[in-house]
Amino acid sequence: MILEVCNVSKKFGGVTAIKDTSFEIQSKEIFGLIGPNGAGKTTMFNIITGNYEPTQGNIKFHGQIINGIKPYKIVHRGIARTFQNIRLFNSMSVMDNVLIGFDYQAVYTYIESIFRLPRFFKEEKRIRKRAIEIMEILDIEKYKDELSSSLSYGNQRKVEIARALAANPQLLLLDEPAAGMNPRETHELAELFFKIRDEFDITILLIEHDMKFVNKLCDRVMVLDYGKTIFTGHIKDAIKDEEVIKAYLGDFKHA
Repeated sequence: MILEVCNVSKKFGGVTAIKDTSFEIQSKEIFGLIGPNGAGKTTMFNIITGNYEPTQGNIKFHGQIINGIKPYKIVHRGIARTFQNIRLFNSMSVMDNVLIGFDYQAVYTYIESIFRLPRFFKEEKRIRKRAIEIMEILDIEKYKDELSSSLSYGNQRKVEIARALAANPQLLLLDEPAAGMNPRETHELAELFFKIRDEFDITILLIEHDMKFVNKLCDRVMVLDYGKTIFTGHIKDAIKDEEVIKAYLGDFKHA
């Protein structure tokens, strides 16, 4: 078990965004967190990545509680994420955006970087080589010297994913990765995530609204509605569940 969310609640003043939620994710699983807008999905991501501290309950990563740990330290432990709205440095090249993901992994000192000592050059060469390997897997290596802002939306999304992978995560959180993509791009993205899981030997947790994408990709899903878990299991069962249908479509029986 790589991630355990144990009876987690999150309140903002008098508003309960997450209510007594629990789930577990196994190593190399692709797990979907779904639900209507305002269900609490991104809040859960922010709790897992240390941006919010739970009001109640615990987050365990490899059996260790990570509540209250700073976000950058959670990245160091092996959890990386992307965002619903792509967050790239538009004035920087694709290569430089990806290199940022390696930040904490460099083993040279500040003095070695200032004076350009041999270990600095050796480490920079290693990091750049690994960045190119990641970009080749995502088929964006050919854009490495271009500004990230000049790329298509789909390729910008790949750059953000490459930067997250550069942090060498064991668990990758993806916030609506297929948003804004056409059916062909969505199909290609799903195939890419299978490749990423196998190539990088990582576990994936994603938020997504595209149910065809979720159905193709996810081993299991959990459905949130107003911060409360209403279903956990396979997507084929979720789409037939009355509570899930009600959450998405309303109570059609009494409409």
